[in-house]
Amino acid sequence: MISWMKKFERQFEMAIEGGAHPEFRCFISAEPPPLPQMEIIPESIMQNAIKVANEAPQDLKSNLRRCFSKFDESHFERAKSHKPSEFKAILFGLCMFHSLIVGRKKFGSQGWSRNYNFNDGDLTICGDVLHNYLTKYEKVPYADLAYIYGEIMYGGHITDGWDRRTNNSYLHVLMRPEILQQMQLTLAPGYKSPDPNKFDREAYRKYIEEKLPPEIPQMFGLHPNAEIGYLTTQSETLFSTILSVSGGGAGGGGDDAKVKTIINNFLGQLPADFNMIEVHGRAKDKTPYVVVCLQECERMNILLSEIRSSLNDLDAGLRGALNITDAMETLANQLNLNIVPTFWEKYAYASKKPLLDWFADMRERQAQLVNWSEALETPAVVWISALFNPMSYLTAIMQVTARANMLPLDDMALVTEVLNTKDKSEYPEFASEGAYIYGFFLEGAGWEMGRGGEQGYLTEM
Repeated sequence: MISWMKKFERQFEMAIEGGAHPEFRCFISAEPPPLPQMEIIPESIMQNAIKVANEAPQDLKSNLRRCFSKFDESHFERAKSHKPSEFKAILFGLCMFHSLIVGRKKFGSQGWSRNYNFNDGDLTICGDVLHNYLTKYEKVPYADLAYIYGEIMYGGHITDGWDRRTNNSYLHVLMRPEILQQMQLTLAPGYKSPDPNKFDREAYRKYIEEKLPPEIPQMFGLHPNAEIGYLTTQSETLFSTILSVSGGGAGGGGDDAKVKTIINNFLGQLPADFNMIEVHGRAKDKTPYVVVCLQECERMNILLSEIRSSLNDLDAGLRGALNITDAMETLANQLNLNIVPTFWEKYAYASKKPLLDWFADMRERQAQLVNWSEALETPAVVWISALFNPMSYLTAIMQVTARANMLPLDDMALVTEVLNTKDKSEYPEFASEGAYIYGFFLEGAGWEMGRGGEQGYLTEM
């Protein structure tokens, strides 16, 4: 396909130059390839083409309108001989279900733990399944329909257990006999199920346009604060896009001076690499905790070396000692825009901080490793989210506990107990059983400290 696109690009240019038939049309799918090393459609083809997007809208009303438009009058005519009221009511509930789960995507990780490709094909196939089941059974098999939709049709996309539970919860609420009764089933706050005996297709369409209330997070079963994160992310994306397209490259003298200042500041504050020979020499007994420390120091060295070498190369390029390459120019642009360079992210940990905050955070992570590696004594309280691989430390806890108690490692399980304090200095000694850790975050919730010996508990923000 990739090699053929080169030939197609030339034939496309010849057709444009020679004049094609006025009714000739060529449609090309321009979906981005899944892997970064794969080539995309040549730019010249994209420039000479009319771009057509067919993506699901984000707001609930547009999604519901789009879903209902997938079922024309022929679907309703086909159901007239077998339970027409049940077909209309359940089909409308199915459209509402599809609109809700597609709309949850805009809330990020609060909507779905992973990104799922729910599409219109799932909806139309479920509509056909509904017609077949209503034709075959005397009574509407609500449980069967909910299972097929939740576990097979839509559930086939889902790989996370909690997401599957969320998906099935929607169906448990919407796929019920009450959907046939006028204004008995609440499809969303302020939006009741209409009477299928009095509504035809046009009446349903008007019900969507006129009766659906303004969209709020509660319609999706989310807390009102979920909208704050969504709008914040949308605003940050908008501003970063404006910055990226408005220039900010290192071509001008002012930009060069700014980039040089950033380089000098970073190089002046960049910690030295760990001397792994000395660290390994101090490791007399390589316990699981020591192995974690050695692994973290080695990965931090790789990151520090990449930062140091890329900054030195860019500095030499700005001074004229080296030729400016594409990688240097990209690095200069990202430094100028306060974005973590792509070359550094490749060797770093997952983080969404801007560059200056990211660099300060990296120095704090390195400081914990310095204290840990000096005597190879595990800190009494470990900042677990500062590690490159936090799971390795959790595994080390299970390994040490299993060896101390002569228990099989396969039978070990982690249990988290939240202590009633925010000050890590209250625990100067290492835990006698397990380990003390901090650095966890809650999104959309808070932790209320207990009083008078009571344990804390989760609470709304």
